[in-house]
Amino acid sequence: MNEYEPAIEREMKKFYGTLSEKDQRRYAAVEALKLGRGGIQYMARVLGCHRNTITAGIADLHELPDETRYQPRLRKAGGGRKPYDETYPEIDTAFLSVLSDHTAGDPMDDTIRWTHLKPRQIAQRLAEDHAIEVSEPVIHQLLEKHGYRRRQAQKNNDAASREPE
Repeated sequence: MNEYEPAIEREMKKFYGTLSEKDQRRYAAVEALKLGRGGIQYMARVLGCHRNTITAGIADLHELPDETRYQPRLRKAGGGRKPYDETYPEIDTAFLSVLSDHTAGDPMDDTIRWTHLKPRQIAQRLAEDHAIEVSEPVIHQLLEKHGYRRRQAQKNNDAASREPE
């Protein structure tokens, strides 16, 4: 049996102290089994636990199922950033009021609406006028949700279509 270097033993002991009691047993058992003959006594001395603890850990390991099964989540569900409409329930009305003076559309088709404001400008106006701070991707989502398009100037190359005189 090869013993670990003192620096490795210190790291193992430090890690061992962070584990739960069940995980300590299992960790000590895995390390002892890796070492083979004499591993139980050696690991008991290194980790400062009793031989019976490691023996119980070995029994725990033998009881584990052969197929890997994931444990349920340890973290609570619902973490992370909340959606913008949950954080700001009034965002739709504020968004539409910002665009009210900057909206145009097709007189033949009520479903086509556009604005000349850039997403950054809309975000700035929401922050200034309504104290709602959202990112540009949220503005893009709102534009799509409410059926807006960004109006862009179109360039016509009429000179190319003309015939020389």
